[in-house]
Amino acid sequence: MNDLSNVLVEITQLTNTIETNYPEVYRFLDENPLTIPTNDHPHIDQVTMQDYLESLKQLLKHHLETHKNYI
Repeated sequence: MNDLSNVLVEITQLTNTIETNYPEVYRFLDENPLTIPTNDHPHIDQVTMQDYLESLKQLLKHHLETHKNYI
């Protein structure tokens, strides 16, 4: 598998984990209309997907840090 495929697999696994174990966080993963590209064929590469993966990790990390008293 190439690097982009690995990132996509990781995104899928993390998204599934969030959906299953943290449904209260999953609702924040909806697309924000302000972040949807306006051009017909946006360039999405490994860097873009890696950034998205990191944002997912940060979202979950923040949730876990701020809600650890409830666990």
